[in-house]
Amino acid sequence: MVAGISVVTTCYNERENLQQLIPAIRATLSGTLHEVVVVDDTSPDGTYEVASRLADVAVSKEREGQTRGLATGMRVAKYDTIVTIDSDLENDPKWIPVLASNLGDFDILVGSRRKLPRISEKVFSIIYRRRLGVRDVLSNYRAYRASIISLINPRQEETFGAEFLIRARQHGLRIGEIVVDSQPRRRKPRIGNSVTANLRIFAALLRTLRIQSTPTRDSTPNGNCTRSEQ
Repeated sequence: MVAGISVVTTCYNERENLQQLIPAIRATLSGTLHEVVVVDDTSPDGTYEVASRLADVAVSKEREGQTRGLATGMRVAKYDTIVTIDSDLENDPKWIPVLASNLGDFDILVGSRRKLPRISEKVFSIIYRRRLGVRDVLSNYRAYRASIISLINPRQEETFGAEFLIRARQHGLRIGEIVVDSQPRRRKPRIGNSVTANLRIFAALLRTLRIQSTPTRDSTPNGNCTRSEQ
C-alpha cells in the first residue's frame, strides 16, 4: 500500500492548465495522502501565483527546461513515492494511483504512450528501447522511488527526461513500464511546432549520447529556488 504520493509537475506559461490540472489531481487522490509540487520556470503569465494558491509546494526558479524542473520538484517532494506528470493536460491524472501502486519492485515505472506522435520520439525510443527496456523513453508520466532521486539528477542540458532513465540504468536501478492512454494534444505545445519540436528532440538525443561516457556520481541541479508552501 502507498503511504503517500508526491505529484510533481514543471511549468512554463501554464497558468490556465494548472487551474484544471491541480483540481483533477486532488479529485483523483481524494482518498490518498498526497501533495502537489509545482516548479515554475519564471513564467511571465502568472503561473507561479496560481501554483502558490493551488499547490502544496510552489517553487520558482530560473528557466532551465523540463528535465531540471522535474529534478528540482522531486528533490523537495516529501513522500516516498513520486509521480511526475506533464502540466499540459496530455496526461490523464486517473493514472497517478495506477503508476504509484504498480511501482512495486521497480525504482522507476514509466507510463508509456500507446502511440508516439513525432518521428523524433520514435527514433529516440528505437535507439534506447532495448537498452532501457521502455518503449516510450520520452514519456515523463512516471512513478519514482524517492530514495533514488539523488542518483539520477541531470547534468546535461534538456533531454526531456531521458537522462533520468539513462542514469538509472547506469546505476543498475530497476525500470518498468505500463501503457497508459493519453489525452488529445493541445494546439500549441510547450516544445514548439512540429519542426521545432523534432529539432529539439533530435538535439536532446545527441546530448544523451554523451552520458554514456560520463562517470556516475551524485549531483545537484543548478540554480537558486524560492519555496512557498501552503
